[in-house]
Amino acid sequence: MTPTFIDSHAHIDGPEFDDDRDEVLSRARAAGVKTIIVIGATGDVAAAERAVRLAEAHDDLYATVAIHPHDVAQMDESWWAPLRALAARDKVVAIGETGLDYHYDHSPRDVQRRRFAEFTQLAAELDLPVVCHVRDAHDDARRILAEHGVGAGKARGVIHCFTGTPEDAEAYAAMGLYVSFSGIVTFKGKSAQPIRDALTKVPKSRLLIETDCPYLAPVPMRGKRNEPAFVVHTAEKVAGELSMTAEDLAALTAENTREAFGLP
Repeated sequence: MTPTFIDSHAHIDGPEFDDDRDEVLSRARAAGVKTIIVIGATGDVAAAERAVRLAEAHDDLYATVAIHPHDVAQMDESWWAPLRALAARDKVVAIGETGLDYHYDHSPRDVQRRRFAEFTQLAAELDLPVVCHVRDAHDDARRILAEHGVGAGKARGVIHCFTGTPEDAEAYAAMGLYVSFSGIVTFKGKSAQPIRDALTKVPKSRLLIETDCPYLAPVPMRGKRNEPAFVVHTAEKVAGELSMTAEDLAALTAENTREAFGLP
């Protein structure tokens, strides 16, 4: 029997999939990917609207809404009303992705911190989990999350596409956060080894997997446009690192994702 997977973070609403989105979804379903979380956060409010429309058109898709830290510099107060309205829709299961990116610094760091705090507060108000993009900013991210009651058995939070150290993973897990691993765990370079090492620092009850497609296609698909069907390769690698079968890893992460996002 084909294992059932959930891709907990995918950007299939984007223009990279406009020519063959239906085929991409068909390949995902054939590979056993039965649920996909579509992230509506890149650019402006139009991205969130696009993700929600896509989720509402398919029973097996759900959406999140926010503004990516790369783009918060262009955000103004008029964006909050439509984002709040979208967040109230039935197929929206989280606020995100929001967070901090001190690697690229596409938005000023003080603006990133302010908007991250605001989105985290919105998630708490709406009783939704918050999906976090954190790169080279883990100390500040943990502080902001803690200040707004995320983790520690309170509001739910997901650290998506984890790229920190094993110690960072352990610290997030200690807060009660979910930690999601992408195709980076399959990469051959030395920079991926700390991320593989981090797998054992996350309790299995807090472990998620994702594609972050169209980015970060896993080996053996690296260099291609990533898509949800490829999460199977990430699952196989994670399972091997944890001495689990791919079937057990699929069942575990699917259940964790349902719990993290409140899915049926």
